[in-house]
Amino acid sequence: MRARFLREKLLLALGWTAMLGTLLSLSGLVLFLLVRGLPAVNLRLFFGSTPPLDAILAVRPVWGGIWPAAAGTLFLLAVTMSLALAPGLACGVYLACFAGRRERDWIGGCVDVLAGVPSIVMGLFGLQLIILLRRTFLPQGTTCLLLAAFCLAVLVLPVLVTSVRAALEALPQGLTLTASALGMTRGQAVLRLLLPAAAPGILGGVILAMGRAMEDTAVIMLTGAVANAGLPAGLTSKFEALPFKVYYTAAQYSGPEELSQGFGTASVLLLLSAALILGARALQGRLTQRWRGAAGRGGIGA
Repeated sequence: MRARFLREKLLLALGWTAMLGTLLSLSGLVLFLLVRGLPAVNLRLFFGSTPPLDAILAVRPVWGGIWPAAAGTLFLLAVTMSLALAPGLACGVYLACFAGRRERDWIGGCVDVLAGVPSIVMGLFGLQLIILLRRTFLPQGTTCLLLAAFCLAVLVLPVLVTSVRAALEALPQGLTLTASALGMTRGQAVLRLLLPAAAPGILGGVILAMGRAMEDTAVIMLTGAVANAGLPAGLTSKFEALPFKVYYTAAQYSGPEELSQGFGTASVLLLLSAALILGARALQGRLTQRWRGAAGRGGIGA
């Protein structure tokens, strides 16, 4: 008994040590970044010498500011998620609700392999794809925002598929039995009952995918991001992005002022990511409360 008690205490101590080490490392990294970067976060960092309203309305170009990179990051994220959401949701639903055992094993294995592809390899894939298209169907094709968004969508697709599948498979069996008792077909049960119930878990996967897409540098570096493109003119134009801006500044800075701007850009990227993720988390919490309230009133899943 004493040996068992000591083993349990040792495991508990190791668990607490690992948790505290992780929290302290993360807190130290974030604190260092904010201490170095927040003093540089001001209107000049965003807009340079351009009046803010003129920059926002694209009346005048921005030189020396990160506004085009911030706008390009949000535009890139929106296009990426637009491309990734539908196939990720459809594949996850199919694996959880319709696929047979062999199909689940085979498709699930492919998704796992895709999840292990490094982002630099995905960037090289995008570069080779546009080279192939230039030699065949699109002689005028070049790296652009749409190509970068497509490669990022493929990169985050496994996160969405796995999250949707896990959220649906975690639902209580009572939901499926309720749908059958109501005479619903499998498709009706998925659309009207299972997907709404799994919405908080699915949204959690979307949050993870958004975070992965926002921070990646290797993909966009090879597929369309440049240093001074200005605001994105369209899907087929070059663009700026905050991760690439941080990388470029860190590699090319020539003095303390530019280095401080790099830390400021990194802080803006961190705060922007945190704002989007916290907003999505708040929506996730509201969906969870709404579903629990509906389930409590109707006795669903009991």
